[in-house]
Amino acid sequence: MAKHVIAGAGQVGSQLALALAERGHEVILVSRSGSGPETVTRVAADVADADRLAELCEGAVALYNCVNPAYHRWLTDWPPMAAGMLAAAERSGAVYVMLGNLYVYAEPTAPMRETDPLAPTSAKAEVRAQMWRDALAAHEAGRIRATEVRASDYYGPSCKDQSHLGERFMPLLLAGKTVQFAGDPSQPHSWTYVPDVVQALITAAEDERAWGKAWHVPTAPPRTARELAADVCRLEGIPNPGVKAIPGLLLSVGGLFSPMIRELRHVRYQFIRPFVVDSSAFETTFGVAPTDMDEALKATVAAWRES
Repeated sequence: MAKHVIAGAGQVGSQLALALAERGHEVILVSRSGSGPETVTRVAADVADADRLAELCEGAVALYNCVNPAYHRWLTDWPPMAAGMLAAAERSGAVYVMLGNLYVYAEPTAPMRETDPLAPTSAKAEVRAQMWRDALAAHEAGRIRATEVRASDYYGPSCKDQSHLGERFMPLLLAGKTVQFAGDPSQPHSWTYVPDVVQALITAAEDERAWGKAWHVPTAPPRTARELAADVCRLEGIPNPGVKAIPGLLLSVGGLFSPMIRELRHVRYQFIRPFVVDSSAFETTFGVAPTDMDEALKATVAAWRES
């Protein structure tokens, strides 16, 4: 049994904690609220407090950065938290495993690969890119062992209120209501299944071939929002109410009242043209494949049926 420390008790961090605990490991889940599964040790702490986090990481084999501050707070919240986690990893010797995203690349004209240059399109996305640059520099200097695992938009049983395929998608389809999609529902898009994210994080922590590099989580072939809606309805044997795009003007008006909707302008490019990730490097190196999408959708729908 080994000790693992996870920062962030959200839709990925909590699932990672459960998976590691099921493998018999000691798991400490750190968040400001001290929330998370009851089967692991939950600690209320600020990961920006390097001294406290380093204390929690003493003897740990890995520290996972699964923190997810609200997008409109990235500029203020991320730098101190990233510094705290980097310092804790250096002091404790734990492998530092960062959960990243695809915002660090330029607007894609082809499937995104890990070898693409870091060219974020906004100041907020630049924060994420700099976090990886800092971690990689520390790794190359021999101060830490670090890796980053990048995923596309999440979906899965644990994804409810922070997923484009969550509460604004699945329950509407199941109720026979048309989905209003914030983007072009006819554009191919990569969707990453959270259990695949969890497995990729564990692999990256345990396999030294992952260290010193960024990787893409194994992700199924892209599907448009309309194709996904049709898939769900086919699997459930229900009529397809369809998916329609939310008019741009309506999103603009919504942004006047909601910080999160207002921030969508920074990532809108991801949903109005093809946004596809190539995860073949991870799949080939570590001998894994993404979960079949039908299987993943069945599990996701089952979770909504039970909620």
